[in-house]
Amino acid sequence: MTSQMQSTEMQVSDIGMLPGTSAQRSAPLSLQPQAVPTSALLGTYKQPAIDLVRGEGVCLFDAAGHRYLDFVSGISVNALGYGDAGLTAALHSAADGLVHTSNLYGTWPARRLADALVAHSFADKVFFCNSGAEANEAAFKFARRWARSLNGENAAKHEIIALRGSFHGRLFGTLAATDRPAYRLPFRPLAGGISIVERNIDDLALALDAETVAALILEPVQGEGGVRVLDAGFVRELRELTKDRHIALIFDEIQCGLARTGSLFAYEQLGVEPDMLTLAKPMAGGLPMGAVLLTDRIAAAIQPGDHATTFGGGPFVASVALHVLERLANKALLAQVRENGEWMGRELLEIGRRTGRIRAVRGVGYMWGADVRGSAGHVVSEALEAGLLLCTAGDYTVRLLPPLVATRDALAEGLAILERVL
Repeated sequence: MTSQMQSTEMQVSDIGMLPGTSAQRSAPLSLQPQAVPTSALLGTYKQPAIDLVRGEGVCLFDAAGHRYLDFVSGISVNALGYGDAGLTAALHSAADGLVHTSNLYGTWPARRLADALVAHSFADKVFFCNSGAEANEAAFKFARRWARSLNGENAAKHEIIALRGSFHGRLFGTLAATDRPAYRLPFRPLAGGISIVERNIDDLALALDAETVAALILEPVQGEGGVRVLDAGFVRELRELTKDRHIALIFDEIQCGLARTGSLFAYEQLGVEPDMLTLAKPMAGGLPMGAVLLTDRIAAAIQPGDHATTFGGGPFVASVALHVLERLANKALLAQVRENGEWMGRELLEIGRRTGRIRAVRGVGYMWGADVRGSAGHVVSEALEAGLLLCTAGDYTVRLLPPLVATRDALAEGLAILERVL
């Protein structure tokens, strides 16, 4: 087990001046985003008027040649940055083999990747799919199948409970477990049998009914919900409740998993093992891939035909994911993420003190949120013009998700830009 994740919110007023934490300053970049021609793409995204065309290290470049330091990394996807020689070689090697066979037939890359994930985790079995939302949907189905197997196909034991502040996806089942009213409202009625409960032990103890609840799903670090690190003691209490009441505990590590917190899996820092864990984002180096890791206890209830996917765990993406997993499990990389992550937290607090624009800082590893005074969206827009890519986690939280290969110097450069913007 690695050290416990920082689980308390840090207010800017909580600490005094720290030695060696002043942000590196440099002249502002002069960037004017270029107009992007209209296209046939459906307008489901608000995009700035730039076209990104290439990347190098932890930087992206647009069609006009402007450089952007990337503190989004594809929303926690591009863990190895851009132009990585090892990842490029893995892609070329995978392209020399099979690209697709469907899951009617087994392939060596999928079997080997599943074995590697089991070797690195609590799990006994793995199911592959194509995205995080699909992984969570699969976990919901597996939980209900398992719960019904406990006492003779008891249809009453089917409820899924999620926590206030959760984001688990935008499909009908996962949207019902996602606590973002603006995302939910246009698509009601949502899938039934899924509820969101306040993030405290008293409310959850009442909600976790042994007769009706099949599973509890939580993010060890809530990403979209404001980068909120769940307290280890709180999660341990939930583990005991779910064990006693025969309720499956699902950890959604789609954004916080695979080294982003400084351990390969975030659960390692909590002293708790779930029954299922969902992964996606960085799994295959930018290729679409998701996974559900399961214990034998859950897997024993799943039968052929219970769930399926045409593309999940195909030989091409699985081959690339093997390389990514080996890189992200590297002890030196994990240590760098932990150490630099602690430094980032201190620096963000100091930036808040110097500018008066940050109210609170939360996070762990290379996953941080800063509550700003004013609009987070405005800060993100201003940072883009200054050459730094950031994203939001709500109306007032700026989220920082740099590639896991980012050095201390790259982090300092990004934080200096953020300070100028603030």
